[in-house]
Amino acid sequence: MTVSNPNQTVTLRSAKLVTVFGGSGFVGRHVVRALAKRGYRVRVACRRPDLAGHLQPLGNVGQIHCVQANLRYRWSIDRAVEGADFVINLVGILAEGGKQKFDSLQARGAGWVAEAATATGAQMLQMSAIGADSESASNYARTKAHGEQLVREAAADAIVVRPSIVFGPEDDFFNRFGAMARISPVLPLIGGGKTKLQPVYVGDLAEAVALAVDGKVAAGTVLELGGPERLSFRACLEKMLEVIERKRGFVSLPFGIAKAMGGILQFAPGAPITPDQVEMLKTDNVVSDSAESEGRTLNGLGITPQSIGSVLPNYMVRYRKHGQFEANRGL
Repeated sequence: MTVSNPNQTVTLRSAKLVTVFGGSGFVGRHVVRALAKRGYRVRVACRRPDLAGHLQPLGNVGQIHCVQANLRYRWSIDRAVEGADFVINLVGILAEGGKQKFDSLQARGAGWVAEAATATGAQMLQMSAIGADSESASNYARTKAHGEQLVREAAADAIVVRPSIVFGPEDDFFNRFGAMARISPVLPLIGGGKTKLQPVYVGDLAEAVALAVDGKVAAGTVLELGGPERLSFRACLEKMLEVIERKRGFVSLPFGIAKAMGGILQFAPGAPITPDQVEMLKTDNVVSDSAESEGRTLNGLGITPQSIGSVLPNYMVRYRKHGQFEANRGL
């Protein structure tokens, strides 16, 4: 069946329904867009469907439907996957708050999604993270690894996607430091800013997930997704400052001091930094050599990853002194 709207013409693959947990978030909205463009019917499972209206224009009328679900309640998961052909779990948090805990969402909740997917006969994709490690001192990394384990126990053929730092218009990395650069003369370098990162563009990540739904990723595969550049934490901030045309100094924060600061700041609105995030920065966040050699990467999927320099100017311009009018301020 083919339907049209003023922006696109899409052939709906009406026989295939994809349930996306966490589809209203940063990565989720890009995944939903990629699936909608392919014509899949998309059921977005999220805690607040009333706040997910921004997803509707990403597809045709009736193609994207939001339902209420919470990974802390098994019954809501079962209801959300009913009738689905493919189930994607993107739920993750960087800091705990209220009832939103690492273990309940990233571990137990992920296992429940896999169990529900298996019960309904659906293929499963679990979003994890590079650095997931059951022995890590970081609660985030440890529960991501535990989540992978529980998913494998319930769905041995599940596809696991481990991205590095994800960047894009709504990211929580470059936007955070861009906002900081507007008001602060210096930016912090945790651990001296030497940690290696491999930022991956959210659109490339979403395309990889969509290819998995297309059946172009072998069952049971563990993908490690990073961008074309391996940069130090400091180099990432330097590239950002170049884009927003601001000169800022850097202050090196030893891990011990940064962790102590995080112990206080984790209770501030928006949690600018937490002890757990400091722990994660003690380890490089890059694609492994084995994933590269085995083709379990963006390039291996036939996706040419976009660089920071090609994407940041598209959304970081608002952090320049005169915003998008910087080049024309003398007119």
